[in-house]
Amino acid sequence: ISYRTKSAGRGTVKAHGGFNANNDAEVLFKAMKGLGTDEDAILQLLIARSNAQRQEIKAAFKTLHGNDLVDNLKSELGGKFESLIVALMTPPIMYDVTCLRDAIKGAGTDEKGLIEILASRLPNEVNEIKSLYKREHNDDLEKDVTGDTGGNFSRMLVVLLQVRKDLIQSDAQALLAAGEQKYGTDEGQFITILGNRSNAHLRRVFEEYRKLSGYEIEESIQRETSGTLQEVLLAVVKCARSVPGYFAESLYNAMKGAGTDDQKLIRIMVSRSEVDMMDIRAEFRKRFATSLHKTIQGDTSGDYRKALLLLCGGDDA
Repeated sequence: ISYRTKSAGRGTVKAHGGFNANNDAEVLFKAMKGLGTDEDAILQLLIARSNAQRQEIKAAFKTLHGNDLVDNLKSELGGKFESLIVALMTPPIMYDVTCLRDAIKGAGTDEKGLIEILASRLPNEVNEIKSLYKREHNDDLEKDVTGDTGGNFSRMLVVLLQVRKDLIQSDAQALLAAGEQKYGTDEGQFITILGNRSNAHLRRVFEEYRKLSGYEIEESIQRETSGTLQEVLLAVVKCARSVPGYFAESLYNAMKGAGTDDQKLIRIMVSRSEVDMMDIRAEFRKRFATSLHKTIQGDTSGDYRKALLLLCGGDDA
């Protein structure tokens, strides 16, 4: 279930030492029993458990009370806080599948959601996402993506869903020939190379590219492409350079200016809480001269804020 614990140690949410699923199930049951709900007890408990442990609590709750814990939580909670708690209760791969399904099948297409997930997940994660998507929805994720997006943007997403190859011989020359040295742009080359290589390989390609052309690859992408294709290519480049850096920037953008993109905020805080939240916080501090903690504090309120700050795990003032 918890495929992302591989980079364990860099998350803010850890497995709880003296874990007892039955005890936790009882605490949650009491928090929801009778009049009123003890939101604080719910968020303090769930955020202090790993996702795998939350799945055990869910099973214990069902055995002890005959009810689905998530259904009970939904009926007791509301708004953004409810969305956040339900997200925390979802196994990681399933959470990605749900987010992708919503991005495709919701009103309009959430291109940014598709980009964020497909550009940042590891190849083995993408394979698990594809097979679970098929099992859950009896649909082919690639087909759904192409049915809902168009043109080169669609082509790039499909390439990100394929198995990535490592051609160590220089891709830099091919990128240069496809963009800066060409009248017009061969987007196909950008899609093939950026969508089809590992992050470690791409970092070497970007270095080589800078030597050959005198440009950073980002500058060329901005000049040579536009729209959603440009967005997904830049996301892939950012993730190749630093996945935590990419998420730090995404979180900053979700909260800066008027209004907050709560969907994005919840998605990133939940999906990275056991993976690399510590690194995301460090990158955030480095790039934006303030801490992720302070930014969340200034931008959210209530139990929702309390839960997000616990997921953040600390202030890097």
